[in-house]
Parts: sequence; structure tokens; C-alpha cells
Amino acid sequence: MIWNAHSNLEGQHAFLGASSYHWLNYDDAKLSIAYKNHLAKQRGTELHEFAKRCIELGIKLPNTKQTLNQYVNDAIGFRMKPEQPLYYSDNCFGTADSICFRKNFLRIHDLKTGISPVSMHQLEIYDALFCLEYHIKPNTIKHELRIYQNDDFLVEIPEPDLIQDVIDKIISSDKVINQIKQGEIE
Repeated sequence: MIWNAHSNLEGQHAFLGASSYHWLNYDDAKLSIAYKNHLAKQRGTELHEFAKRCIELGIKLPNTKQTLNQYVNDAIGFRMKPEQPLYYSDNCFGTADSICFRKNFLRIHDLKTGISPVSMHQLEIYDALFCLEYHIKPNTIKHELRIYQNDDFLVEIPEPDLIQDVIDKIISSDKVINQIKQGEIE
């Protein structure tokens, strides 16, 4: 058999692909919703990449209340690093949308392009990962977490004890995952 070459498809996944077979059971309305969610996710990825490039290049956007503009302009104004990976272990890591640490002040911002309700838990985990990776005790620094969404932003000034609780949970959960990997726990 001489197989057709599809090098342009390597590493890609079709929306109506075999590995995401659930669409076989969708009616037209559910298929429409699922596909629109898929498109929204793609747009979110593109907006994050655009924001990253603007921040890296120091290109401010018009000063409006639009979510993207506020996020980019604040990140530039605070001299933040976009898309910064934070690592504790192969079991626990993530990428902060933008982050900076200066004068014992940790600032983490997150850009949300969808309309779903948000939670600060993601940013609290980034905060904890930062403290773990850079060996900083959360009670020795100040913290500010922001989520930008729906032409506004939410701010949390987390208590150091909350971040310490997240750190403790990361450490204990990582140990359990490693024990499972080593066959010590079923």
C-alpha cells in the first residue's frame, strides 16, 4: 500500500476526529455549541499570543476599558514578564500569563478571554509555585493577583497562610503522585 502523505496534518487534531469521538452522539444544536466553544478556545490562544508579543515589544494598546487593552497596558506598566513557566515538579507546573517580582512584591496577572466564571485558585497556585521554585516563604513578601475579564479586573491580596496552604497541598499531592508512579500506592 502506498499511503497518501499528509505532512501538513502532523501534530494536529480534527474537531471531528476519532480521538474526540463524543461528537458522534451530538445533535446539531450540541455540535454547534461544541464547535463554537472550540473556536472560542482557539481565539483565546491567539489573543494570549498577541498580548505576549505586545508586552515583550512594549507596545501599549489604546487606553480603553477593553479587557485585552487593560491587561497588556498594565503588564507593560508594571514591567511584567509574559507567559512565564513556573515549575515545582513534573507533576506540578504551569505558565503565568504575566508575572513580576520586585522589592519583595509578587504580582501575577491572568487574562481570561471567555465569559465563564473565574476563580483565583489558578493564580494562588502560580503564587505557590513561584514561592516553591524560588525558595521564598510567602509570609516574607507581598502578593497581588489579578484576573482580567469582561472589561474589568478582579484583585486578590492573598493572605500568606492561604499561599502556604497551597504550597503544602502541592508538596503532599506531589508525593502521592510519585508514590503511585513508583507502585507504592494503588
